[in-house]
Amino acid sequence: MRGRSTAAPAGSRAANICGPERSRRLWCGAMEELDGEPTVTLIPGVNSQKKQMCFDWGPGEMLVCETSFNKKEKSEMVPGCPYIHIIRKDIDVYCKILRKLFNESHGIFVGLQRIEEEFTGKSRKAQLVRVSKNYRSVIRACMEEMHQLASKDFVTSGMFSISILSAMELIWNLCEILFIEVAPAGPLLLHLLDWVRLHVCEVDSLSADVLGSENPSKHQDFWKLVTILVLQGRLDEARQMLSKEADASPTSAGMCRVLGDLMRTMPVLSPGNTQTLTELELKWQHWHEECERHLQDGTFASSPHLESLCKIMLGDEAALLEQKELLSNWYHFLVTRLLYSCPTVKPMDLHCYAQSSLDLFLGGESSAEPLDNILLAAFEFDIHQVIKECSIALSNWWFVAHLTDLLDHCKLLQSHNLYFGSNMREFLLLEYASGLFAHHSLWQLGVDYFDHCPELGRVSLELHIERIPLSTEQKALKVLRVCEQRQMTEQVRSICKILAMKAVRNNRLGSALSWSIRAKDAAFATLVSDRFLRDYCERGCFSDLDLIDNLGPAMMLSDRLTFLGKYREFHRLYGEKRFVDAASLLLSLMTSQIAPRSFWMTLLTDALPLLEQKQVIFSAEQTYELMRCLEDLISERPAHGEPDAQQLQDDDIETTKVEMLRIGLARNLARSIIKEGSLDGS
Repeated sequence: MRGRSTAAPAGSRAANICGPERSRRLWCGAMEELDGEPTVTLIPGVNSQKKQMCFDWGPGEMLVCETSFNKKEKSEMVPGCPYIHIIRKDIDVYCKILRKLFNESHGIFVGLQRIEEEFTGKSRKAQLVRVSKNYRSVIRACMEEMHQLASKDFVTSGMFSISILSAMELIWNLCEILFIEVAPAGPLLLHLLDWVRLHVCEVDSLSADVLGSENPSKHQDFWKLVTILVLQGRLDEARQMLSKEADASPTSAGMCRVLGDLMRTMPVLSPGNTQTLTELELKWQHWHEECERHLQDGTFASSPHLESLCKIMLGDEAALLEQKELLSNWYHFLVTRLLYSCPTVKPMDLHCYAQSSLDLFLGGESSAEPLDNILLAAFEFDIHQVIKECSIALSNWWFVAHLTDLLDHCKLLQSHNLYFGSNMREFLLLEYASGLFAHHSLWQLGVDYFDHCPELGRVSLELHIERIPLSTEQKALKVLRVCEQRQMTEQVRSICKILAMKAVRNNRLGSALSWSIRAKDAAFATLVSDRFLRDYCERGCFSDLDLIDNLGPAMMLSDRLTFLGKYREFHRLYGEKRFVDAASLLLSLMTSQIAPRSFWMTLLTDALPLLEQKQVIFSAEQTYELMRCLEDLISERPAHGEPDAQQLQDDDIETTKVEMLRIGLARNLARSIIKEGSLDGS
């Protein structure tokens, strides 16, 4: 069979968790299959060349088995594969670390749904940004944990999962800057610098190595470190490194001081700065001209490293592309290029710079990969294309469902509805929740996602909750509680009937009766009541007396259940020596036809002790009724064929009971007539 391979989803991060180029390669390698034929999934033990296969789709999986039909008409029936194979599409829910991602993000999602009511204006935007950062922190926490657990035996798949997680956070962070914070020109570049620094962080370990050496300026990676710092706009740290070079090398001290001054005086729009963009552009233009003058005057001619740094600060594209290995990816190149050539870039111009930076960086040597296309779509402010590309590239719906929900709360998706009745947000949330229901415990998270899909959520929840395997009573109670809280009457009845059936199979009659009453299933309550009565006939006592004694109005669910409750009440009255009340109740059970005919002999036998009491319990009229019931019962006894020994023994017992009842009834009738006659005479 053919199907999409289910590689575990999530992000990038190589040796030190956020190596960008390693992430990009692993991400793109995972997505290469999208351009070709889908991968073939082999089913072990099933020979599709010789046997046919049948399959059936479930909510989150497919069942595959070999049929008993051979492809050739006249071939012998031979035993095939005896197994049913389960092929799951949402295997990510079974990854322990990703389950943490699902659990943690669930709380954030539920909290986000309340923002609509609680916040407005600027406070609402601040809350949405905070929610976005919370989502990213959960992704990074999972990356950290996955990196720690990655062992030598798990390096490939571990690093793959980390790389996808990191790519997810990279995309989310960019969407946060462009769509949620909506940073204007000036602050936009500061956000993009932070974005690059967060995801290109090898420089920290490199800095520790260089500064930890005896003579940092002589370290083999000294100039590499300084160059990376300049490429990332970390000019204060770069100046500190240059001061070490100046101290160690008097011949280059003057050049280091000049370049350091240029770094120090570079105009930057800081968060608390009140200067306008026009003022910043003027200052930056003067600074840029000064850098160019020093370069043309040959100030750094005797030091290729310092000259290269000056060219980078001038935004020279050739100089930047020479550092392609240190930049490692085109979006780092983009941000560095903007920093030193257009620091006040407007959001609307980003896509032009992004496309040209990608073309320059790749240089025709390779084509854009899925991650590149997603980032380009974001720089073009094409939200729907970002969601579409991510939906194709990732193996589950977590990322697109939560990002789309957040963007929908930012009022960015209102105009995009689907043709089949649901908007994009709801469609993606429904798909994600459906995947959660494939897991034995994560289905509880899926319930809340369905709850927040106003159009199709209720119907989807009803369909999925019926398919949850009720493996334990504790799990069944959880499912039942969910249904009852949402007034899902049919599902409540269905679950209760299933549990009642299981209880009957395990001979737990009390539990079965309780579930059938909860399901309001009269037929099943009758069945369980019959089992109670049959057990009573065999054992001579009732089980689960507490339940039967406290049936209350529930006994009206069925006639048989009413009889069970009333018959138990008869025994209670008899035990309390309230013989007259017990006799009246016993007779009413028979004359009202509520008692099954098969149980009449038991009821008549129960009347014998009352007939033999010293005081007269049954009146003459009641005795006549009992005698009529006995004769009706005897006349309806079926005729047997050739009786066996057991039948003869049963008949003897039955005959003895009848004779004893007739004697008891006759004696009681005489006593009651004498008693009633004497009362009338007096």
